Amino acid sequence: MLSKIPTGALPRIRERLKPKQKELKMISNDKKLIAVFGATGNQGAGVVRALKAKSQFKVRALSRAPGKYQGLADEVVAADLERPETLAAALEGAHGVFLVTNFWQEGTDEIRQATTAVQAAKAAGINHLIWSTLPDVEAISGGKINAPQFAGKAKVDSIVKDAGFPYHTFVMPPCYYQNFSGEFGPQKQPDGSFGWVLPIDPAVRCFHMGDISELGNIVAGAFAHPDETGNGAYLPLVGDFLSFNDIVGTLRQQGHELSFTRVPQEIFAGFFPGAAALGETLAYFETYTYLGPRSFDDEIALANKVAGKKPATFATWAWENFRLKAVDHA
Repeated sequence: MLSKIPTGALPRIRERLKPKQKELKMISNDKKLIAVFGATGNQGAGVVRALKAKSQFKVRALSRAPGKYQGLADEVVAADLERPETLAAALEGAHGVFLVTNFWQEGTDEIRQATTAVQAAKAAGINHLIWSTLPDVEAISGGKINAPQFAGKAKVDSIVKDAGFPYHTFVMPPCYYQNFSGEFGPQKQPDGSFGWVLPIDPAVRCFHMGDISELGNIVAGAFAHPDETGNGAYLPLVGDFLSFNDIVGTLRQQGHELSFTRVPQEIFAGFFPGAAALGETLAYFETYTYLGPRSFDDEIALANKVAGKKPATFATWAWENFRLKAVDHA
């Protein structure tokens, strides 16, 4: 048994522990601070989790409503891309910034928001900025296809490059697996079955797909390896590259009775509000693939390397997460 410590010895023990406590505090304070925009969204929340898991960074969540934040970040600070005056304090003392904008937020001007954030990051002396971008559909299609949810983000790339950060990196989120079990999942048919009715050739492999929650692994890896990624590298998250036949076949193998029906673009455009835009996006996928016509093999390999692992395949994700939900577009 341990003998009882004499009461008089306690002050001496405390004094001897103080240098060690101070040393631990200094180690904690030496962690580089990463500020994460969109910390409550699909991308930002995954980035926060991955950065915390690495344990070499301190994480600051940036939120329009910091009082409501319940994530894992070490601290949360108010920041609103619609209020530039909030950004200086939000980025003060940060080493790196993860920046993402939300095209689907009503009234969002992504180019203006991102430009404001890039300028604020430059003024704050940020060392490494990582921008969540998408392929330049306008350039890829020669202006034939309009996909504003892609184009706005792509136009920001040059703004990031020209800002002159010591390090900058581009991450490219995929076609979310989650979309195939959510808003764009199979719809209930008149006979009670479930399936997709879309204007795309189901035999064409064109979907670069992934679990969006895993994007954070690439972002954290990029911050940890700036010499490999910080020279403007593009790092896509790709867990699988599939056709619609592949998607449906995988789900059927897992016990889901699903169908696929191809319809002409002009008929699909009248199905529901926004159908025409979705049809045009699918036309881009079918013609050029999600990431575009050139090979991204080297970029995907680098993304997986810095992430420390390959992302989940669609089959793996679907086995644990796919659920049939009736979707009403009316």
